[in-house]
Amino acid sequence: MPATTVRKRALLRAAAFGLGVSVPVFVLAYLVRAEAPGLVRLDQQAIVAATTFTREHPAFLRALVVWQQLLQAKWVNLAGALLCLWVWRKHGLATRALWAFCTLMAAWVLQLAAKGLVQRARPVVEDALEHAPGSSFPSGHATNTAAAAVTLTLLVWPLLGRRGRVAVPVVAGTVTLITALDRVFLGVHYPSDVVAGMLFGTAMAGASYIGYRGWSAEPSPERIP
Repeated sequence: MPATTVRKRALLRAAAFGLGVSVPVFVLAYLVRAEAPGLVRLDQQAIVAATTFTREHPAFLRALVVWQQLLQAKWVNLAGALLCLWVWRKHGLATRALWAFCTLMAAWVLQLAAKGLVQRARPVVEDALEHAPGSSFPSGHATNTAAAAVTLTLLVWPLLGRRGRVAVPVVAGTVTLITALDRVFLGVHYPSDVVAGMLFGTAMAGASYIGYRGWSAEPSPERIP
């Protein structure tokens, strides 16, 4: 099959995956912009319950604040960039490392663009636990962490043994979920913000990888079974 045909099909699969996973994000964005009463009520009830619990448990609050600082996009992307550098220099997977780095940067930029389009106000919490700048939808922390979790897992996948191929996805998924919950329990994002963020980050990273795999002809050591 001609290389151009293979690449076109790969790009179509990438677009289909990205759009398919993003459909719930588009639906949530529409409901947010329309201020749908059902969504607004559920989000607000969740915020009240979550922040009340956090306020009553000071140690939990301190842990959430520390996690928030550690999982900022600048630190997540810096760690991801260093891992990309290591994979390139140590294992010679240059194109794979470049793909991962570009995907991390693109995901970061696109989530900022999405925030600018939706422009949802942050939750208003009486006796606020934390304050965060910018728009609320989608959650930047959740989006960046999900995109990094998927991207970096796929980056190192050829280097992992059987146990690693179980442990790494579990750890990556757990970190993403904790980050999403962190935003809600601190009262700086609604549940719909973090759900949209996780889906959006996964959609971008997954679509990027599908396109990359079809576009790039790599040597066999980089092939994933």
